[in-house]
Amino acid sequence: MNKVFLIGNLTRDPELSTTSGGVKFCRFTLAVSRSYAKDGKRETDFLPVIVWRAQADNCARYLKKGSKAAVSGSVQTRTYDTQDGTRRYVTEIAADEVQFLSTRSEEARENDAEFDDLTPIDDDLPF
Repeated sequence: MNKVFLIGNLTRDPELSTTSGGVKFCRFTLAVSRSYAKDGKRETDFLPVIVWRAQADNCARYLKKGSKAAVSGSVQTRTYDTQDGTRRYVTEIAADEVQFLSTRSEEARENDAEFDDLTPIDDDLPF
């Protein structure tokens, strides 16, 4: 069984791209802290994630650097040859599902603060 569940924060803004066949995909890196500490210091893993199709659009639209996200998917490894003939190996998380866990952005909270001092004109409102 190849199944992984991760919760972490994006290290940079997601990058949306399209394959030559027209299929959209999104890449981002998730920083995930380990549940144990070595010498009192928690270690963090930086895991590359790839998301496909409609979910890729949503990730590119709603996630940003620092966003907290939960990812479920599988680990996959692929290889490719560089221009100088060297073979490279890439291990990444192929996401089946991404849940956005961040609260509303700071910008939205700041915009809401502009309306905190407003009082209703009609005191007879039922709420």
